[in-house]
Amino acid sequence: MVSQISYDYYDTEAGIEDLVDGAYSEMRYLFNGEQSFTLFNYGVDEYTQAADGQNKYFDDYTTQLNPSSAAYIHDLWTSYYRAINACNMGIQRIPAIEGTQFYFNEANKNLRIAELRFLRAFYYFVLVQQFGAVPLTLTGDITVRLEFERAPVAEVYKSIIADLRFAESTLPATQSQYGRITKGAARHYLAKAYLTRGSAVTEQRGQQVTDMDSAAYWANLVITDGPYQLLNDFSDLWNINNQENKEVILAAQFNNNAFMLNGSGNRTHLYYQMVYDGKPGMQRDIPYGRPWRRLMPTDYTLDIFDRKNDSRFYKSFRTVYLSNNASTIPKWTTDNAPSPALVGQPKFKLGDTAVFLTLHKNVSDAEISKKSYLWIPRNKYNKQDFLTLSKHLDPTRLDISTETGGRDGVYARLGETYLIAAEAYGRKGNYAKALEYINALRRRAAYKAGEAKPVHYWLTEGGTKGDVSSTESLIQVTEAAFDANDQHELYPPSANSKEKRFIHFMLNERTRELLGEFYRWMDLARTESLVERTKLYNPSAGAIQPYHKLRPIPQQHIDRLFRNGVPLTEAERAAEQNPGY
Repeated sequence: MVSQISYDYYDTEAGIEDLVDGAYSEMRYLFNGEQSFTLFNYGVDEYTQAADGQNKYFDDYTTQLNPSSAAYIHDLWTSYYRAINACNMGIQRIPAIEGTQFYFNEANKNLRIAELRFLRAFYYFVLVQQFGAVPLTLTGDITVRLEFERAPVAEVYKSIIADLRFAESTLPATQSQYGRITKGAARHYLAKAYLTRGSAVTEQRGQQVTDMDSAAYWANLVITDGPYQLLNDFSDLWNINNQENKEVILAAQFNNNAFMLNGSGNRTHLYYQMVYDGKPGMQRDIPYGRPWRRLMPTDYTLDIFDRKNDSRFYKSFRTVYLSNNASTIPKWTTDNAPSPALVGQPKFKLGDTAVFLTLHKNVSDAEISKKSYLWIPRNKYNKQDFLTLSKHLDPTRLDISTETGGRDGVYARLGETYLIAAEAYGRKGNYAKALEYINALRRRAAYKAGEAKPVHYWLTEGGTKGDVSSTESLIQVTEAAFDANDQHELYPPSANSKEKRFIHFMLNERTRELLGEFYRWMDLARTESLVERTKLYNPSAGAIQPYHKLRPIPQQHIDRLFRNGVPLTEAERAAEQNPGY
């Protein structure tokens, strides 16, 4: 028997709260499957495909990336429009709710409406960046709807900004329930929406001459008006026991309750890992994670950091694996033992270094064989062996085979707000102000006086063993970084002016701060640099074309469309598709 759900339930206090919770729940979509990296980190300059996975055509831009075959395109579209419909229904129905628990006054009703208007803007913001012109529905539907006109990009941005402005004016600075939208989240996304709209060079997004002023204003309010603070140590951001910290502005909540997760936990810990299990002295365990080897960093990513003085590089990657499997520890042989007495003896003990990755180049097999551990220098990296991004790892999973994790999925943190402010001021030509924000992040990124540096500091990067001096002065930035063609910034050929070099410098700085945090594809699309930078730095993406700056509109959506009460003609269906697909 199939039970019928009445929409009248949403006219009750309990029902409307469930509706609001449902609108929030779609925020988990980004983190609960392979759509996370497929839509946001495949096909970019920072990462390229590793050994495994079924969706590599998003990285290499083959013809399989089309309106019918790209399943995650359809999933994103339907998930977010489902959430938008929930937002619309709530916004319409909340004023009439007569409640006694929460909805008993106008202030509380407006609070929930503001949350929903933020969420509606949030979902549309992703959709317009991925697809361009999209249907702009601002009323809820409880029956089948077949007619959807795509609204111009400018109109979508206008709606996004209006919703965010309402949310900002209504929401409190903090909420008693962690995870609910706050004034700071609305301000952060206002800054980001203005920056994105105003970043257009050739595209028409409805950009205004005041967009950078607005982006700078709202970002600066987030920074100065609290309650957010940069954490002192970059590595503290990824401490699983420190998730609800002062830098997080917006996050989707997860936990490790198997019953509550019901298969929808955070899976991003799976995707950025090399194959460590099966290496000598190693086996899979919970702390090191389950390696699905979907993405590996490009040479651009490895080289765009000042690896010696900027702690963000080695605090973003795992380079050492300690032996956890005594049964596979290798033994010295007559060919490689440092002395005859060691022949037949284990090369290392349980808990010792078993695998060690470095950035050394041109290391010979003979040199590698002399080490007690498995040494993987940079010239031996491949699609199985590479630096593992540690930001998403989750040592709290229930067991070694569990795919779902309980780490929260961070959408916005204050580190990005600083970068938004910096880019907005730089685009206005105020480079001195931009550098204030950049160098504030650089101060956090530096090794502090007295801080022990990683072994790579002296082993690989040319530092002195035992040096505990600050590196702050060594990584502060001046205008010289974009006044001329600084070879360390790996500027592409198009960066032939100070203004253009600054934009690419900011993209580089976003890599250094935000690597692997699911911003990159939209960052490159936003700055109209997707094709050039991806083709230049991603060895898999040679087939990328200008039309790939937008995703294809899902064919399943187009095939269901009507106009004036009749199905679309073949020509009308073709006109609904983005160019090139």
